[in-house]
Amino acid sequence: MHGKLILVVEDERAIRDMIAFGLKRAGYGVREAEDCRTAREALADRLPDLMLVDWMLPDMSGLELTRSVKRDRLTKELPVIMLTARAEEGDKVMGLENGADDYITKPFSPRELLARIGAVLRRAGTVGLNQVIEFEGLKLDQQGQRMTVNDEVLPLARTEFRMLEFFMTRPERVFSREQLIARLWGSDTSVEDRTIDVCIRRLRMALEPYGLDRYIQTVRSAGYRFSNKAQ
Repeated sequence: MHGKLILVVEDERAIRDMIAFGLKRAGYGVREAEDCRTAREALADRLPDLMLVDWMLPDMSGLELTRSVKRDRLTKELPVIMLTARAEEGDKVMGLENGADDYITKPFSPRELLARIGAVLRRAGTVGLNQVIEFEGLKLDQQGQRMTVNDEVLPLARTEFRMLEFFMTRPERVFSREQLIARLWGSDTSVEDRTIDVCIRRLRMALEPYGLDRYIQTVRSAGYRFSNKAQ
């Protein structure tokens, strides 16, 4: 088993299902998105090891998504393969110049796709952004999805874990309640603002015995941030 997670961004269900089936059969973990908005939510939830992106998507182009991913400090090293029916040399050049690590034209065979994915992952070296992030003994292992304090597992519910992971991968940035809801649950959710406050309170309670609750800081009239600097 590869143990690598691949995000498939493709609006045509039949093609997406075919790709996902082949990837799972080859041992990859798969997440799916039908448009750029859903893809961004998936990236915020958990960073994959590689992203497959169709050029033509309903809300914005895959080229624009790739460009924005490569501009973001947290995702700029994420390998991206573009999938498209646009086979002209100029289109390929445009895709590669805007950050794509490879470019596959439709139709393609499952064997070719797997071979290209393997090659891009090998070039990426320490594949993707599944990394270990540490702040004064608080350690996030993205690959293993574990949170520890001084090597002791920090007991967190899934929601609190996702929130702390989100904060730790974006230190010093202030997020409003609305932004946190959109990133953690999706923009179409019915989750209320007070749910964020409850999660923050639980997160602080879990960190308090270790003296690390100060990392979760309230920014008046703005929202919350993760910081190991004094307010």
